[in-house]
Amino acid sequence: MIYLDNNATTKIDPEVLETLLPYLQEQYGNASSIQHRLGREANAAIEKARQQVASSLNVKDKEIFFTSGSTEAINTVIKGVFDNYQRKGKHIITVKTEHKAVLTVCEQLEKQGAEITYLSTDASGAIDLDELSESIRPDTILVTLMAANNETGFIHPIEHIAMRCQEKDTLYFCDATQYIGKEKIDLAQIPIDILCLSAHKIHGPKGVGALFIRRKSKPIQIEPLIVGGKQEHGFRGGTYPVHAIAGLGKAIEIATPSTSINELRDYFEAQIIQRIPETSIYCKEQLRTANCSNILFKHVRSSELMVNLPEMAIASGSACVSGDRNPSHVLKAMGYADEDAFCSIRFSLSKWTNKEELDRALLLLESACEKIRSQSPIWSMYQSGLLD
Repeated sequence: MIYLDNNATTKIDPEVLETLLPYLQEQYGNASSIQHRLGREANAAIEKARQQVASSLNVKDKEIFFTSGSTEAINTVIKGVFDNYQRKGKHIITVKTEHKAVLTVCEQLEKQGAEITYLSTDASGAIDLDELSESIRPDTILVTLMAANNETGFIHPIEHIAMRCQEKDTLYFCDATQYIGKEKIDLAQIPIDILCLSAHKIHGPKGVGALFIRRKSKPIQIEPLIVGGKQEHGFRGGTYPVHAIAGLGKAIEIATPSTSINELRDYFEAQIIQRIPETSIYCKEQLRTANCSNILFKHVRSSELMVNLPEMAIASGSACVSGDRNPSHVLKAMGYADEDAFCSIRFSLSKWTNKEELDRALLLLESACEKIRSQSPIWSMYQSGLLD
């Protein structure tokens, strides 16, 4: 299997696996049972991981909270802010290209009286920063806008977004799930108020993530989504998955942005453009995460292409909507037609992707596209100029 679906999830790093295994075997204590040694060892592992995450982001340990991943964090933050800030207002700002976790929560809150502004983007996925500033009102309680898009890799100017929100005294929540580990980030320099991440995007275990909530003179008020015991100082109940949290700590500690991935991606894209007719790359001239490439294969349906490529792990969009028969909401929001959105494939590399794999992938793609197009009356009409 040629695995090029790393934006969906990544293979666990051997160092991470080695770190977490003892907490499933010898050191299996409950981190809340600090009356005995096994419990204290588990608790120490939790706090070490908290320090590792905090150090990576350059924030305080007490500003880090563990979750089951970014979807839980997104639900916690958006719903929690809405519940606690209604005296100020019910207005939330997001973007049409956000992850479905954000958009679905916003749709739910609209039914509860929230007013949501969905900012548009240009063809590259970029928002107008002036439009963002103008959209922030006295009753705006939250701006929720990701750092890097999960389908195209497009990187938003999060520092400028944070400064615009700070100027307007509005909370900024950044979903950095696809950004962490691929780009450097220093939250001591960027005034983001709240940020989330997931371990399994950076070669860590599934089912664990972290949420950063900045400590301010006027504390940010967010109600817990999951209540129970007093774990995470009462912010998130439930028995700690010690092994997973320890794995997250190690994964973020060793995550390093790589220029070699960027070079491999550029090679892959150049070869596709050269060898397969009528292909184009979304956001090619924009700042993107180094590992992500979303490519349009004109009049080759992604569903059909993937059927013809059983040896490859690739995606037609976000993993969370892989069963959705609708075209990508991200590409649609960027202004692309349904037909183009249906004919687009996301390739996402990792630190273990190599040139030999990509060369094999190119041969398979070239053959599959040629086969599909040779049997397609739509392709024949397109070549004859009868179809756009």
